[in-house]
This record gives sequence, C-alpha cells and structure tokens, in this order.
Amino acid sequence: MTKPAAIQVECEQQHASFSVRDVPAAVEFYTTKLGFRLGFMWGEPPTFAAVNLGQMQMFLEQGEPRAEDSSVYFIVGNADELHEFQRANGVEIAVPPADRPYELRDYTVRDLHGHRLTFGHRLLGAGPRLKIERVDVPVRLEKRLAALLQDLAEHKGMSLTSCLEEILLHTCEPFGDGVASPHTQRTLDHIQDLKKKHGIDYDSHASYRFSEE
Repeated sequence: MTKPAAIQVECEQQHASFSVRDVPAAVEFYTTKLGFRLGFMWGEPPTFAAVNLGQMQMFLEQGEPRAEDSSVYFIVGNADELHEFQRANGVEIAVPPADRPYELRDYTVRDLHGHRLTFGHRLLGAGPRLKIERVDVPVRLEKRLAALLQDLAEHKGMSLTSCLEEILLHTCEPFGDGVASPHTQRTLDHIQDLKKKHGIDYDSHASYRFSEE
C-alpha cells in the first residue's frame, strides 16, 4: 500500500473544551475566580459557552465531567501575578508555582469539577550561557522612537542593547503568517502608552518615509 504524501496543514485556532454540569455556574467561576472573560453563552438555559484568556478561547459544554482526563496548559505573561489573583479568590491550588526543568515557571489549579488548568510563563534566562562577542554598530534612530526604546528597556528591566537584540532576534523568527514578537499583551499595551507619551503618531511602515532635515 502506497504511503500517502505528507501535507502541510494550516490551523488558525484551537479550542480546548471541558464538560461541566452547570454552564452558567462554570462561567461564573471562570470569569470571577480565574480571570477569564465571557466570550458567549448559547441556549436557554445555557448549554454551551466560551470563555477567553487573552487570545485563547476555551469552550464549556453541558455534560458529565471527566476531570481525570481533562487538563489544559496556558502560557501567560506573568504566572505569579495570575496565581496571586486566583489564590486570593479562593481557587484550589493543586500544584504551587515553581521553576520547571522545561524552562517554564508554572502552577496548576482545579476548577469546580476538578479539571486541571496549568498557567505558566517562560523563563527567558533559562538554559546554558551563550558566549558572545559584541561589536559597536553605528545606529541612528528617530528621536521619539529612541526615547520609547529607552523607556521600553527600562520597563522590561533590560539594557538598551539587550532590548534591541531581543527585538531583532524575534523579527527574524517566522511565526504563522508573520514573525514572532518578544512582547506580551501587557507590554504591547504599555508600548501604546509610550507612543502617546513621546508623540509617536506614525505607523510601523513610516520608516520608509523618514527624511532628516
């Protein structure tokens, strides 16, 4: 029998799904205790719902829970901050936060039906040290953009050089139909505030039109 040729599959989204006995009660728990947002609820009474965490959407559907078979892992911007929010709301912490050998810091909670949800953030400094040699490169930047970059590096607790290196490495890394970003959603929101602070009123393509006086 001829082996079928491999294909390249494009997938824009994926949705985890948990069975729950009471959809409205589950939505209430996820939105008030875990920090999710309501996407939608369907049915009267509701038998299906979606809750969102950042760009991730998860489904909750009417059914008999099988918690022993159910778990979802979320990569978030700051797992410690989210853990504190959930702990303060009385959420059961099944596994406390810790740095893991797979270069993530994470923790695990259980929802109303015992489903396991793990939240973690990447340990950016993990892994073996890389010996490098830095060289001086003459760089001239638009004045307002340079001010934003300086503030951004300070916000991220990085040197200006390290911040530039991080941005450059990510722009060289393909991700889906675009390139990877080194910024979490919170940092992107902060960047919008920095753009207003420094009066940056041009878009990402403006550099092609820069003209020094």
